[in-house]
Amino acid sequence: MESGPLISIGLPISLFIIMIGIGMTLTVRDFHQVTVKPAGLVLGTIAQILVMPGVAFALCWLLGLPPAIAVGLVIIAACPGGATSNLFTLLARGNVALSIVLTVSASLITVMTLPVFTNFALQLFMGAEREIALPFGRTVVVLSAIVLLPLVIGMIIRARLPHFASRAESAVSIFGGLVLAALVVALIYDIRDRFLELMALAGPSAILLNLLGVALGLLTSRACGLSRPQALAVATELGIKNGTVGMTVTLTLLHSSEMSVSSAIYGVLMFPVGFLLAAYGRRVIPSPAKPAAVAGGGVSEAG
Repeated sequence: MESGPLISIGLPISLFIIMIGIGMTLTVRDFHQVTVKPAGLVLGTIAQILVMPGVAFALCWLLGLPPAIAVGLVIIAACPGGATSNLFTLLARGNVALSIVLTVSASLITVMTLPVFTNFALQLFMGAEREIALPFGRTVVVLSAIVLLPLVIGMIIRARLPHFASRAESAVSIFGGLVLAALVVALIYDIRDRFLELMALAGPSAILLNLLGVALGLLTSRACGLSRPQALAVATELGIKNGTVGMTVTLTLLHSSEMSVSSAIYGVLMFPVGFLLAAYGRRVIPSPAKPAAVAGGGVSEAG
């Protein structure tokens, strides 16, 4: 896929809009409720930032992935959650406030960590083949501009225009899903001659990374004494990644369609897993007596 206007301009703008949408779901109360009992926030953030990339490196080694696919898998593993993970947490009756704050905390931190993991993966898997690197300074600036700035804008909109923000949340989530779907379709078309080959190479590692993230979130959260809604929020954040960030890094900064394959395939496979997780949550967590508002801190802490 060539880095034309659709990718070099359209993709960052789309991600900017999506991150504004995430910001519009945030209130000061969300941060307060989660930070009063920070166990879920600490566990989920560490798992997203450090453990998931480590799992990806292990899968690359165990499965003997081709260099480009391996780098792409590490990149998607190092990406934060996004608006889609917040939506699946809501569907699963998980703690939506925790999911949102985990998305924000991971987005803030991955601005710095994603270039580090990417360059390490490039050196480890591709260093002997060609000189390629992700420019750290430029990447930090780009990710700050399209992740952190729109989050702040979204929070300001929420504070000043709460009714507009409430109406716009669902539209932004739908827009994010459409953007990711369009990117996946365009990428598949671009690699259509090798699609089945690349799916065979990247599919097993992508689904394994997804399932391991979900299992890790559920098991470690419960082992640490978190409630079921909190555990579901952590599991969803580890399993439902912001594929748009992965595509932005691989297509606009690394200019590599093959590295984008892992993010694209992961973006497709995470949806059925997300719906299964939502079905599980709705089975084990009783329906609240009153509808829980996203802005008010998510679902009651059953379990």
